[in-house]
Amino acid sequence: MRDLREKQLRSEKVFSGVLLHVYKDEVELPDGRASVREYIKHPGAAVMIPILPNGNLVMERQFRYPVGEEMWELPAGKIDEGEDPVESARRELLEETGYGAKKLTALGKLHPGIGYSNEVIYIYAAEDLTFHAEQQEHDEFIETFELSLDKALGAIRSGKITDAKTMVSIFWAEKYLNGEWK
Repeated sequence: MRDLREKQLRSEKVFSGVLLHVYKDEVELPDGRASVREYIKHPGAAVMIPILPNGNLVMERQFRYPVGEEMWELPAGKIDEGEDPVESARRELLEETGYGAKKLTALGKLHPGIGYSNEVIYIYAAEDLTFHAEQQEHDEFIETFELSLDKALGAIRSGKITDAKTMVSIFWAEKYLNGEWK
């Protein structure tokens, strides 16, 4: 098999924001020619699939400014610098939903935008939940609600749920809850 790796020749940070950093790099292609790669550096995130004792999932509804819509999602949040993804999952679950989880099962990871970002999202099933109190950040306005797995799958089919991390996680939850996850 041919080596398809690209070699970074130069890198320039063209934007530095609170969350995202945009770079423009010059790279050497596998055939020796040069090209440009623009991409976003992201700190990574964790998404949780909170499973209640009745089998329902804890979902969220929130307005997402970039798409201008209220979205149905699973709870998720960015990983703070130096933070372990599982600790981020525990922290974000408590902040956004008020639930603590005694059991977190790592189901895998997802790269949502490989053509333009290095973001990785770690996916966890969250079980043995205990409600404490929501601790949402000052700029978060989130409504939580319960949804059965069947209704969540139906919301994907109908186009109500279009968030990629939520869709993938619900599909994985179906396998996990049906005992098909190995």
